[in-house]
Amino acid sequence: MNTPEKNWLEWAVFAVGLVLVGAALGYLVYDAATFGNAPPDIEVRLDAPAQQRQHFTVPVTVINHGDLPAEGVRVEVVLEASGAEEPERAELEIPLLPRGASREGAVAFRRDPRTAQLTARLLGYEKP
Repeated sequence: MNTPEKNWLEWAVFAVGLVLVGAALGYLVYDAATFGNAPPDIEVRLDAPAQQRQHFTVPVTVINHGDLPAEGVRVEVVLEASGAEEPERAELEIPLLPRGASREGAVAFRRDPRTAQLTARLLGYEKP
């Protein structure tokens, strides 16, 4: 019984598939070998405020530089206006922040944050 010989296209498809599978396995082995055990290292960034109809929104970016994920990440943004006014506070919660990932959200204020000082801080997170 004669087996048909493979043509060049079949060999090319086989080679490309072999390279892709090898690259995926190589990446997974590298990632597992360099995976650390550092706790979440969370950074909070504020972007330029924008005026909406009845309020002002401030975009917030939360980045996890650590090796482990964090759940229920809570961020507080405080708007401190000049004068004797009480600071206005807003919170943002990110349900899951994987390692090396970032998430974006926004907080809203009644007063204009463009004429005041904004500060952001991490309130806490849970270990999954």
